[in-house]
Amino acid sequence: MHNEIVINVAINETRIAMLEDGHLVELWVERPEKERMVGHIYKGVATSILPGMQAAFVDIGLLKRAFLHASDIDNSAVEFSSFVDMPAEDEFLERPRGRGVPIQNLLQKGQEILVQVIKEQIGTKGPRVTSQISLPGRFLVLIPKEEHVGVSRKIEAWSERKRLKRLVANLRPQGFGLIVRTIGKDKTEKEFRQDIHNLMKTWKRIKQRAEKVKSPALVHREMGITSSLIRDLFSEDIDHLVLDSQKEYDEIISYLKVVSPDLCTRVDLYTESVPIFDAYHIESEIDKTFHRKIWLKKGGYIVIDHTEALVTIDVNTGRYVGKGNQAETVLRTNLEAANEIARQLRLRDIGGIIVIDFIDMEDSRHKRMVLSELKKTLKRDRAKTSLSEMSEFGLVEMTRQRVRPSLIHTFSDACPTCDGTGRVTSIMTVVTRIDRWLKRAKVNSTEKRFLFIVHPLVRELLLKNREEQVARLRRQYRFRIQVEGDSTLNMDQYRVFSLSSQRDITDQFKA
Repeated sequence: MHNEIVINVAINETRIAMLEDGHLVELWVERPEKERMVGHIYKGVATSILPGMQAAFVDIGLLKRAFLHASDIDNSAVEFSSFVDMPAEDEFLERPRGRGVPIQNLLQKGQEILVQVIKEQIGTKGPRVTSQISLPGRFLVLIPKEEHVGVSRKIEAWSERKRLKRLVANLRPQGFGLIVRTIGKDKTEKEFRQDIHNLMKTWKRIKQRAEKVKSPALVHREMGITSSLIRDLFSEDIDHLVLDSQKEYDEIISYLKVVSPDLCTRVDLYTESVPIFDAYHIESEIDKTFHRKIWLKKGGYIVIDHTEALVTIDVNTGRYVGKGNQAETVLRTNLEAANEIARQLRLRDIGGIIVIDFIDMEDSRHKRMVLSELKKTLKRDRAKTSLSEMSEFGLVEMTRQRVRPSLIHTFSDACPTCDGTGRVTSIMTVVTRIDRWLKRAKVNSTEKRFLFIVHPLVRELLLKNREEQVARLRRQYRFRIQVEGDSTLNMDQYRVFSLSSQRDITDQFKA
Protein backbone atom coordinates (compact mmCIF):
# COMPACT_ATOMS: atom_id res chain seq x y z
CA MET A 1 0.00 0.00 0.00
CA HIS A 2 1.32 3.44 -0.98
CA ASN A 3 0.84 5.97 1.84
CA GLU A 4 1.10 9.74 1.40
CA ILE A 5 0.59 12.83 3.56
CA VAL A 6 -0.48 16.03 1.77
CA ILE A 7 -0.43 19.34 3.66
CA ASN A 8 -2.16 22.55 2.56
CA VAL A 9 -1.31 25.69 4.56
CA ALA A 10 -3.54 28.75 4.13
CA ILE A 11 -4.02 31.99 6.06
CA ASN A 12 -7.15 30.80 7.89
CA GLU A 13 -6.57 27.07 8.17
CA THR A 14 -4.13 24.19 7.87
CA ARG A 15 -5.36 20.93 6.34
CA ILE A 16 -3.53 17.62 6.47
CA ALA A 17 -4.71 14.71 4.34
CA MET A 18 -3.69 11.06 4.62
CA LEU A 19 -3.91 9.07 1.38
CA GLU A 20 -3.79 5.29 0.99
CA ASP A 21 -3.26 4.19 -2.60
CA GLY A 22 -4.47 7.63 -3.72
CA HIS A 23 -7.70 7.52 -1.67
CA LEU A 24 -8.38 10.05 1.08
CA VAL A 25 -8.80 8.21 4.39
CA GLU A 26 -8.10 10.82 7.07
CA LEU A 27 -8.28 14.59 7.24
CA TRP A 28 -7.24 17.00 9.99
CA VAL A 29 -8.20 20.66 9.97
CA GLU A 30 -7.00 23.39 12.31
CA ARG A 31 -8.29 26.96 12.32
CA PRO A 32 -7.26 29.84 14.60
CA GLU A 33 -10.73 30.05 16.16
CA LYS A 34 -10.90 26.28 16.69
CA GLU A 35 -7.42 25.41 17.90
CA ARG A 36 -7.11 21.82 19.04
CA MET A 37 -6.68 21.38 22.79
CA VAL A 38 -5.86 17.71 23.30
CA GLY A 39 -2.48 17.51 25.04
CA HIS A 40 -2.61 21.04 26.52
CA ILE A 41 -1.72 21.13 30.25
CA TYR A 42 -3.44 23.56 32.63
CA LYS A 43 -3.11 24.53 36.25
CA GLY A 44 -6.75 24.51 37.31
CA VAL A 45 -8.99 24.86 40.35
CA ALA A 46 -11.68 22.38 41.37
CA THR A 47 -14.91 24.41 41.45
CA SER A 48 -17.35 21.64 42.39
CA ILE A 49 -17.17 18.05 43.60
CA LEU A 50 -20.03 15.73 42.61
CA PRO A 51 -19.97 12.51 44.72
CA GLY A 52 -23.10 11.22 42.98
CA MET A 53 -21.29 11.27 39.62
CA GLN A 54 -17.85 10.55 41.11
CA ALA A 55 -16.58 13.54 39.13
CA ALA A 56 -15.49 17.14 39.52
CA PHE A 57 -15.57 20.29 37.43
CA VAL A 58 -12.30 22.15 37.09
CA ASP A 59 -11.84 25.78 36.07
CA ILE A 60 -8.93 25.87 33.61
CA GLY A 61 -9.60 29.37 32.32
CA LEU A 62 -12.00 28.50 29.49
CA LEU A 63 -15.66 29.45 29.06
CA LYS A 64 -16.71 25.89 29.90
CA ARG A 65 -15.39 24.10 32.95
CA ALA A 66 -13.44 20.89 32.37
CA PHE A 67 -14.84 17.51 33.43
CA LEU A 68 -12.61 15.32 35.63
CA HIS A 69 -13.78 11.81 36.54
CA ALA A 70 -12.57 10.03 39.66
CA SER A 71 -11.01 7.31 37.52
CA ASP A 72 -8.73 9.99 36.03
CA ILE A 73 -7.40 11.19 39.39
CA ASP A 74 -4.32 9.74 41.06
CA ASN A 75 -4.83 8.57 44.64
CA SER A 76 -1.99 10.85 45.73
CA ALA A 77 -3.69 14.00 44.40
CA VAL A 78 -3.12 16.19 47.45
CA GLU A 79 -1.60 19.16 45.66
CA PHE A 80 -1.51 20.65 42.19
CA SER A 81 1.49 18.49 41.23
CA SER A 82 -0.27 15.09 41.30
CA PHE A 83 -0.94 13.27 38.07
CA VAL A 84 -2.98 10.65 36.17
CA ASP A 85 -2.77 9.02 32.72
CA MET A 86 -3.85 10.67 29.48
CA PRO A 87 -5.44 8.16 27.05
CA ALA A 88 -3.46 8.92 23.95
CA GLU A 89 -4.83 9.73 20.51
CA ASP A 90 -2.98 6.92 18.81
CA GLU A 91 -1.17 3.81 19.98
CA PHE A 92 -0.29 4.60 23.60
CA LEU A 93 -0.96 1.79 26.01
CA GLU A 94 -4.06 1.72 28.18
CA ARG A 95 -3.18 1.70 31.87
CA PRO A 96 -5.29 0.61 34.85
CA ARG A 97 -7.84 3.26 35.82
CA GLY A 98 -10.30 3.71 38.65
CA ARG A 99 -8.72 2.69 41.94
CA GLY A 100 -12.02 2.78 43.79
CA VAL A 101 -11.28 5.75 46.05
CA PRO A 102 -14.25 8.18 46.38
CA ILE A 103 -13.61 11.48 44.64
CA GLN A 104 -14.32 13.44 47.83
CA ASN A 105 -11.27 11.73 49.34
CA LEU A 106 -9.10 12.65 46.37
CA LEU A 107 -10.05 16.24 45.66
CA GLN A 108 -11.52 19.16 47.57
CA LYS A 109 -13.36 22.23 46.33
CA GLY A 110 -10.91 25.09 45.73
CA GLN A 111 -7.94 22.74 45.40
CA GLU A 112 -5.39 23.46 42.67
CA ILE A 113 -4.57 20.60 40.34
CA LEU A 114 -2.50 20.12 37.20
CA VAL A 115 -4.58 18.55 34.43
CA GLN A 116 -4.18 17.58 30.79
CA VAL A 117 -6.92 17.69 28.14
CA ILE A 118 -7.79 14.25 26.77
CA LYS A 119 -10.97 15.13 24.87
CA GLU A 120 -11.94 18.33 23.07
CA GLN A 121 -15.01 20.41 23.84
CA ILE A 122 -17.89 18.79 21.95
CA GLY A 123 -21.24 20.56 21.63
CA THR A 124 -22.36 21.81 25.03
CA LYS A 125 -19.83 19.69 26.92
CA GLY A 126 -16.57 21.17 28.17
CA PRO A 127 -13.24 19.39 27.65
CA ARG A 128 -12.44 16.20 29.55
CA VAL A 129 -9.21 16.21 31.53
CA THR A 130 -6.97 13.88 33.51
CA SER A 131 -4.50 14.66 36.26
CA GLN A 132 -1.81 12.20 35.19
CA ILE A 133 0.36 13.76 32.55
CA SER A 134 1.65 11.99 29.43
CA LEU A 135 4.29 13.72 27.29
CA PRO A 136 4.67 12.17 23.82
CA GLY A 137 8.05 12.34 22.12
CA ARG A 138 9.19 10.99 18.78
CA PHE A 139 9.82 7.41 19.97
CA LEU A 140 8.66 7.42 23.61
CA VAL A 141 5.95 8.67 25.92
CA LEU A 142 7.15 10.05 29.28
CA ILE A 143 4.79 9.63 32.26
CA PRO A 144 5.70 11.43 35.50
CA LYS A 145 4.91 9.75 38.85
CA GLU A 146 5.14 6.27 37.33
CA GLU A 147 7.70 3.47 37.43
CA HIS A 148 6.70 1.04 34.67
CA VAL A 149 7.98 0.49 31.13
CA GLY A 150 5.59 -0.45 28.32
CA VAL A 151 5.71 -1.17 24.60
CA SER A 152 3.02 -0.30 22.05
CA ARG A 153 0.74 -3.22 21.24
CA LYS A 154 1.28 -2.53 17.55
CA ILE A 155 4.84 -3.84 17.89
CA GLU A 156 3.93 -7.52 17.75
CA ALA A 157 7.27 -9.38 17.40
CA TRP A 158 8.07 -10.91 20.80
CA SER A 159 11.83 -10.63 20.40
CA GLU A 160 11.63 -6.91 19.49
CA ARG A 161 9.27 -6.19 22.38
CA LYS A 162 11.67 -7.89 24.78
CA ARG A 163 14.65 -5.95 23.39
CA LEU A 164 12.87 -2.62 23.62
CA LYS A 165 11.62 -3.21 27.14
CA ARG A 166 15.07 -4.18 28.41
CA LEU A 167 16.73 -1.26 26.60
CA VAL A 168 14.30 1.40 27.77
CA ALA A 169 14.19 0.04 31.35
CA ASN A 170 17.91 0.81 31.63
CA LEU A 171 17.34 4.38 30.40
CA ARG A 172 14.25 5.17 32.48
CA PRO A 173 14.70 8.19 34.78
CA GLN A 174 13.82 7.59 38.45
CA GLY A 175 10.21 8.50 39.18
CA PHE A 176 9.07 8.35 35.55
CA GLY A 177 7.38 5.74 33.39
CA LEU A 178 8.13 5.21 29.71
CA ILE A 179 6.13 3.74 26.83
CA VAL A 180 7.78 2.84 23.53
CA ARG A 181 5.68 4.11 20.62
CA THR A 182 5.13 2.10 17.45
CA ILE A 183 7.61 4.30 15.62
CA GLY A 184 10.24 3.23 18.19
CA LYS A 185 10.54 -0.19 16.60
CA ASP A 186 14.17 -1.05 15.66
CA LYS A 187 15.48 2.22 17.17
CA THR A 188 18.82 2.41 18.96
CA GLU A 189 19.84 3.40 22.49
CA LYS A 190 21.22 6.71 21.19
CA GLU A 191 17.86 7.65 19.64
CA PHE A 192 15.94 6.76 22.80
CA ARG A 193 18.42 8.59 25.01
CA GLN A 194 18.03 11.79 22.96
CA ASP A 195 14.22 11.51 23.09
CA ILE A 196 14.28 11.09 26.89
CA HIS A 197 16.59 14.10 27.21
CA ASN A 198 14.19 16.31 25.23
CA LEU A 199 11.13 15.08 27.16
CA MET A 200 12.79 15.67 30.53
CA LYS A 201 13.62 19.26 29.49
CA THR A 202 9.96 19.77 28.54
CA TRP A 203 8.79 18.36 31.87
CA LYS A 204 11.18 20.62 33.80
CA ARG A 205 9.74 23.70 32.02
CA ILE A 206 6.19 22.56 32.82
CA LYS A 207 7.03 22.10 36.53
CA GLN A 208 8.70 25.50 36.75
CA ARG A 209 5.82 27.31 35.08
CA ALA A 210 3.20 25.45 37.16
CA GLU A 211 4.90 26.60 40.35
CA LYS A 212 5.00 30.25 39.23
CA VAL A 213 1.63 30.95 37.60
CA LYS A 214 -1.65 31.63 39.34
CA SER A 215 -4.49 29.27 38.49
CA PRO A 216 -6.35 28.93 36.22
CA ALA A 217 -3.61 29.08 33.59
CA LEU A 218 -2.22 27.25 30.57
CA VAL A 219 1.21 25.86 31.47
CA HIS A 220 2.02 23.80 28.36
CA ARG A 221 0.74 23.98 24.82
CA GLU A 222 0.84 20.83 22.71
CA MET A 223 2.52 21.14 19.31
CA GLY A 224 0.52 22.62 16.43
CA ILE A 225 -1.32 20.20 14.20
CA THR A 226 1.42 19.98 11.55
CA SER A 227 4.31 19.44 13.97
CA SER A 228 2.42 16.93 16.12
CA LEU A 229 1.28 14.86 13.15
CA ILE A 230 4.80 14.81 11.74
CA ARG A 231 6.00 13.60 15.14
CA ASP A 232 3.23 11.02 15.50
CA LEU A 233 2.62 9.82 11.93
CA PHE A 234 5.62 10.40 9.70
CA SER A 235 7.52 7.11 9.84
CA GLU A 236 8.92 4.44 7.52
CA ASP A 237 5.31 3.51 6.67
CA ILE A 238 4.80 6.88 4.91
CA ASP A 239 6.21 6.83 1.39
CA HIS A 240 5.84 10.52 0.59
CA LEU A 241 5.04 13.82 2.28
CA VAL A 242 4.30 16.92 0.21
CA LEU A 243 3.27 20.41 1.35
CA ASP A 244 2.81 23.87 -0.15
CA SER A 245 4.37 26.08 2.55
CA GLN A 246 8.06 27.01 2.45
CA LYS A 247 8.03 27.89 6.16
CA GLU A 248 6.47 24.60 7.23
CA TYR A 249 8.76 22.69 4.86
CA ASP A 250 11.86 24.24 6.45
CA GLU A 251 10.60 23.45 9.95
CA ILE A 252 9.84 19.82 9.07
CA ILE A 253 13.24 19.29 7.45
CA SER A 254 15.00 20.85 10.47
CA TYR A 255 13.06 18.55 12.82
CA LEU A 256 13.70 15.40 10.77
CA LYS A 257 17.43 16.12 10.48
CA VAL A 258 17.60 15.74 14.25
CA VAL A 259 15.30 12.75 14.83
CA SER A 260 15.14 10.82 11.51
CA PRO A 261 17.54 12.16 8.84
CA ASP A 262 16.73 9.28 6.48
CA LEU A 263 13.15 10.56 6.09
CA CYS A 264 14.21 13.95 4.69
CA THR A 265 14.35 12.57 1.13
CA ARG A 266 10.64 11.69 1.33
CA VAL A 267 9.57 15.32 1.87
CA ASP A 268 8.83 17.58 -1.09
CA LEU A 269 7.80 21.24 -1.40
CA TYR A 270 4.88 21.73 -3.80
CA THR A 271 5.34 24.82 -5.98
CA GLU A 272 2.90 24.31 -8.88
CA SER A 273 0.19 26.90 -9.67
CA VAL A 274 -2.65 24.36 -9.35
CA PRO A 275 -3.80 24.19 -5.68
CA ILE A 276 -2.21 21.18 -4.00
CA PHE A 277 -5.50 19.58 -2.91
CA ASP A 278 -6.82 19.89 -6.47
CA ALA A 279 -3.69 18.29 -7.88
CA TYR A 280 -4.13 15.28 -5.59
CA HIS A 281 -7.94 15.13 -6.16
CA ILE A 282 -8.56 15.72 -2.46
CA GLU A 283 -10.86 18.75 -2.68
CA SER A 284 -13.63 16.81 -4.41
CA GLU A 285 -13.38 14.06 -1.77
CA ILE A 286 -13.73 16.62 1.02
CA ASP A 287 -16.90 17.98 -0.59
CA LYS A 288 -18.41 14.49 -0.42
CA THR A 289 -17.99 14.39 3.37
CA PHE A 290 -21.05 16.66 3.60
CA HIS A 291 -23.25 14.13 1.82
CA ARG A 292 -25.56 11.82 3.75
CA LYS A 293 -25.58 9.35 0.88
CA ILE A 294 -22.32 7.74 -0.31
CA TRP A 295 -22.50 5.69 -3.50
CA LEU A 296 -20.52 2.44 -3.75
CA LYS A 297 -18.71 1.40 -6.92
CA LYS A 298 -21.09 -1.41 -7.79
CA GLY A 299 -24.22 0.75 -7.44
CA GLY A 300 -25.18 0.26 -3.80
CA TYR A 301 -25.00 3.08 -1.27
CA ILE A 302 -24.78 3.88 2.43
CA VAL A 303 -26.56 6.67 4.33
CA ILE A 304 -24.97 8.31 7.40
CA ASP A 305 -27.15 10.19 9.90
CA HIS A 306 -26.06 11.96 13.10
CA THR A 307 -28.35 12.02 16.14
CA GLU A 308 -27.83 13.39 19.66
CA ALA A 309 -26.99 9.97 21.08
CA LEU A 310 -25.42 8.05 18.21
CA VAL A 311 -24.64 7.81 14.50
CA THR A 312 -26.64 5.47 12.27
CA ILE A 313 -25.40 3.98 9.00
CA ASP A 314 -27.82 2.28 6.62
CA VAL A 315 -26.71 0.01 3.75
CA ASN A 316 -28.80 -0.34 0.57
CA THR A 317 -28.39 -2.24 -2.71
CA GLY A 318 -29.46 0.82 -4.73
CA ARG A 319 -28.84 0.30 -8.45
CA TYR A 320 -26.81 -2.89 -7.94
CA VAL A 321 -28.69 -5.97 -9.15
CA GLY A 322 -25.75 -8.38 -9.43
CA LYS A 323 -25.24 -11.33 -11.73
CA GLY A 324 -25.95 -14.20 -9.35
CA ASN A 325 -28.75 -14.87 -6.89
CA GLN A 326 -30.11 -12.35 -4.42
CA ALA A 327 -28.09 -13.66 -1.47
CA GLU A 328 -24.87 -13.20 -3.44
CA THR A 329 -25.88 -9.66 -4.47
CA VAL A 330 -26.61 -8.73 -0.85
CA LEU A 331 -23.30 -10.24 0.33
CA ARG A 332 -21.25 -8.31 -2.23
CA THR A 333 -23.04 -5.06 -1.37
CA ASN A 334 -22.48 -5.58 2.36
CA LEU A 335 -18.80 -6.44 1.87
CA GLU A 336 -18.23 -3.33 -0.23
CA ALA A 337 -20.16 -1.26 2.31
CA ALA A 338 -18.04 -2.61 5.19
CA ASN A 339 -14.90 -1.27 3.49
CA GLU A 340 -16.44 2.11 2.75
CA ILE A 341 -17.91 2.45 6.25
CA ALA A 342 -14.48 1.91 7.83
CA ARG A 343 -13.04 4.58 5.50
CA GLN A 344 -15.85 7.06 6.21
CA LEU A 345 -15.49 6.65 9.98
CA ARG A 346 -11.82 7.62 9.69
CA LEU A 347 -12.37 10.35 7.11
CA ARG A 348 -15.25 12.03 8.94
CA ASP A 349 -13.68 11.27 12.35
CA ILE A 350 -16.98 9.89 13.62
CA GLY A 351 -16.84 8.80 17.26
CA GLY A 352 -19.10 7.54 20.05
CA ILE A 353 -21.82 4.94 19.52
CA ILE A 354 -22.41 3.83 15.92
CA VAL A 355 -25.15 1.47 14.70
CA ILE A 356 -24.74 -0.09 11.24
CA ASP A 357 -27.79 -1.57 9.53
CA PHE A 358 -26.48 -4.02 6.93
CA ILE A 359 -28.86 -5.56 4.40
CA ASP A 360 -30.47 -8.67 5.91
CA MET A 361 -28.59 -11.93 5.30
CA GLU A 362 -29.99 -15.34 6.18
CA ASP A 363 -26.73 -17.26 5.75
CA SER A 364 -24.73 -17.10 9.03
CA ARG A 365 -21.53 -17.65 7.01
CA HIS A 366 -22.23 -14.48 5.04
CA LYS A 367 -22.77 -12.56 8.29
CA ARG A 368 -19.38 -13.72 9.58
CA MET A 369 -17.72 -12.71 6.31
CA VAL A 370 -19.13 -9.16 6.47
CA LEU A 371 -18.21 -8.72 10.13
CA SER A 372 -14.72 -10.07 9.46
CA GLU A 373 -14.28 -7.63 6.56
CA LEU A 374 -15.35 -4.71 8.77
CA LYS A 375 -12.93 -5.74 11.53
CA LYS A 376 -10.09 -6.16 9.04
CA THR A 377 -10.51 -2.71 7.49
CA LEU A 378 -10.88 -1.09 10.93
CA LYS A 379 -7.42 -2.35 11.89
CA ARG A 380 -5.96 0.52 9.88
CA ASP A 381 -7.84 2.99 12.09
CA ARG A 382 -5.64 4.60 14.77
CA ALA A 383 -8.69 5.31 16.96
CA LYS A 384 -9.79 2.52 19.27
CA THR A 385 -12.88 0.65 18.09
CA SER A 386 -15.08 -2.06 19.60
CA LEU A 387 -17.66 -4.13 17.69
CA SER A 388 -20.58 -6.32 18.71
CA GLU A 389 -21.60 -9.45 16.86
CA MET A 390 -24.13 -8.99 14.06
CA SER A 391 -27.71 -9.35 15.32
CA GLU A 392 -30.41 -11.43 13.62
CA PHE A 393 -31.65 -8.19 12.03
CA GLY A 394 -28.29 -7.41 10.44
CA LEU A 395 -27.36 -4.71 12.98
CA VAL A 396 -23.80 -4.16 14.19
CA GLU A 397 -23.27 -1.92 17.21
CA MET A 398 -19.83 -0.41 17.65
CA THR A 399 -17.98 2.36 19.42
CA ARG A 400 -15.12 4.47 18.13
CA GLN A 401 -12.84 6.59 20.28
CA ARG A 402 -13.97 10.22 20.22
CA VAL A 403 -11.27 12.77 21.05
CA ARG A 404 -12.54 15.79 19.12
CA PRO A 405 -15.75 16.80 17.30
CA SER A 406 -16.32 14.96 14.01
CA LEU A 407 -15.43 16.66 10.74
CA ILE A 408 -19.04 17.70 10.11
CA HIS A 409 -18.79 20.05 13.13
CA THR A 410 -15.62 21.62 11.68
CA PHE A 411 -17.03 22.30 8.23
CA SER A 412 -20.65 23.13 9.05
CA ASP A 413 -23.06 24.67 11.56
CA ALA A 414 -26.52 23.44 12.48
CA CYS A 415 -29.17 24.85 10.13
CA PRO A 416 -30.88 27.80 11.87
CA THR A 417 -34.14 26.99 10.12
CA CYS A 418 -34.47 23.29 10.91
CA ASP A 419 -32.24 23.38 14.04
CA GLY A 420 -30.22 20.46 12.74
CA THR A 421 -33.11 18.07 12.11
CA GLY A 422 -32.70 18.20 8.33
CA ARG A 423 -36.43 18.93 7.91
CA VAL A 424 -38.40 22.19 7.60
CA THR A 425 -42.07 22.91 8.20
CA SER A 426 -44.19 22.29 5.10
CA ILE A 427 -46.00 25.18 3.39
CA MET A 428 -49.41 23.71 4.15
CA THR A 429 -48.49 23.39 7.85
CA VAL A 430 -47.67 27.12 7.90
CA VAL A 431 -51.03 27.93 6.26
CA THR A 432 -52.77 25.80 8.90
CA ARG A 433 -50.97 27.71 11.67
CA ILE A 434 -52.18 31.01 10.17
CA ASP A 435 -55.71 29.59 10.15
CA ARG A 436 -55.42 28.78 13.88
CA TRP A 437 -53.98 32.25 14.58
CA LEU A 438 -57.06 33.83 13.00
CA LYS A 439 -59.34 31.54 15.00
CA ARG A 440 -57.77 32.75 18.26
CA ALA A 441 -57.96 36.38 17.07
CA LYS A 442 -61.66 35.93 16.30
CA VAL A 443 -62.32 35.05 19.94
CA ASN A 444 -59.94 37.45 21.70
CA SER A 445 -59.51 40.53 19.47
CA THR A 446 -61.54 43.51 18.34
CA GLU A 447 -59.22 43.98 15.33
CA LYS A 448 -60.81 43.31 11.93
CA ARG A 449 -58.05 44.12 9.43
CA PHE A 450 -54.72 42.26 9.24
CA LEU A 451 -51.57 42.26 7.11
CA PHE A 452 -49.69 38.93 6.95
CA ILE A 453 -45.98 38.98 5.98
CA VAL A 454 -44.92 35.46 4.91
CA HIS A 455 -42.27 33.63 2.87
CA PRO A 456 -42.93 34.08 -0.90
CA LEU A 457 -43.74 30.37 -1.33
CA VAL A 458 -46.37 30.57 1.41
CA ARG A 459 -47.81 33.69 -0.20
CA GLU A 460 -47.98 31.84 -3.53
CA LEU A 461 -50.04 29.07 -1.96
CA LEU A 462 -52.36 31.49 -0.15
CA LEU A 463 -53.07 33.41 -3.36
CA LYS A 464 -53.27 30.37 -5.63
CA ASN A 465 -56.36 30.05 -7.85
CA ARG A 466 -57.37 33.71 -7.52
CA GLU A 467 -56.76 33.98 -3.78
CA GLU A 468 -58.74 30.83 -3.00
CA GLN A 469 -57.13 30.26 0.43
CA VAL A 470 -57.30 33.92 1.48
CA ALA A 471 -60.92 34.20 0.29
CA ARG A 472 -61.84 31.17 2.40
CA LEU A 473 -60.18 32.71 5.48
CA ARG A 474 -61.96 36.03 4.88
CA ARG A 475 -65.36 34.34 4.63
CA GLN A 476 -64.77 32.07 7.61
CA TYR A 477 -63.61 34.74 10.08
CA ARG A 478 -65.11 37.90 8.49
CA PHE A 479 -61.73 39.66 8.53
CA ARG A 480 -60.08 41.86 5.92
CA ILE A 481 -56.78 40.10 5.13
CA GLN A 482 -53.82 41.24 3.01
CA VAL A 483 -50.77 39.08 2.25
CA GLU A 484 -47.23 40.17 1.32
CA GLY A 485 -44.10 38.11 0.66
CA ASP A 486 -40.71 38.57 2.34
CA SER A 487 -37.80 36.38 1.23
CA THR A 488 -35.82 37.15 4.41
CA LEU A 489 -38.28 35.10 6.47
CA ASN A 490 -37.81 31.37 6.97
CA MET A 491 -40.49 29.12 5.53
CA ASP A 492 -42.15 28.58 8.93
CA GLN A 493 -42.08 32.25 9.97
CA TYR A 494 -44.85 34.82 9.55
CA ARG A 495 -45.58 38.28 10.96
CA VAL A 496 -49.05 39.80 11.51
CA PHE A 497 -49.73 43.55 11.65
CA SER A 498 -52.88 45.38 12.59
CA LEU A 499 -53.84 47.60 9.63
CA SER A 500 -55.63 50.05 11.92
CA SER A 501 -52.83 50.58 14.46
CA GLN A 502 -49.82 49.45 12.32
CA ARG A 503 -48.61 47.36 15.28
CA ASP A 504 -46.96 43.92 15.12
CA ILE A 505 -49.45 41.68 16.94
CA THR A 506 -48.01 38.28 15.89
CA ASP A 507 -47.28 37.05 19.40
CA GLN A 508 -50.68 38.02 20.83
CA PHE A 509 -52.47 35.04 19.33
CA LYS A 510 -49.71 32.48 18.80
CA ALA A 511 -50.12 29.07 20.43
